[in-house]
Amino acid sequence: MTTLDPAACALFLLAAFTLAGVAQTAWFAAPASRAFALPLDGGLRLRGRRLFGANKTTRGFIVMVPAAGAAFAVLAAATGEPARAGLWHLTPGGYALLGAWAGFGFMAGELPNSLVKRQLNIAPGDAPRGRVRTAVQFIVDRLDSGIGMLAAVSLAVHAPAMVWLYVLLFGPAIHWSFSLVLFRLGVKQRAA
Repeated sequence: MTTLDPAACALFLLAAFTLAGVAQTAWFAAPASRAFALPLDGGLRLRGRRLFGANKTTRGFIVMVPAAGAAFAVLAAATGEPARAGLWHLTPGGYALLGAWAGFGFMAGELPNSLVKRQLNIAPGDAPRGRVRTAVQFIVDRLDSGIGMLAAVSLAVHAPAMVWLYVLLFGPAIHWSFSLVLFRLGVKQRAA
């Protein structure tokens, strides 16, 4: 049995979520996707404020979960023998399931952040007031989904600390680039 290579695992995760992100960006840009924009919080309120807000809908989960599953399966197949490449020793179906689970974690990872922002009376798509708060929110917005994805992956397979470090170091730049594209496409209200 070969050992995990944290750099290879991190690169795999970043590549898979880049592919899944392309699928999600195309989906969000498609007018047909708006029909699936059902609020995840179902309109529920806490202290008079929506739990997650209008921007957290089923639309993101509908594409990210299967897209991540497909990306994991395709990339694992492209390596030939994933375990020899320093990746997890899983079947092709195992990679698809791990990817779908990671995609779910990626999307769910944004929900606590949205809940906190709603309770702080920050409207969906808006930035908090003040330089420090804006900077903190920018960082949290880049890390939340990556942490959710890594937590999901870690519940299913071994993900060494260095995998977390690499993904959380390089993933936010990739995540931000998708935010910029979604802003340019008119899907997001701001580029942050």
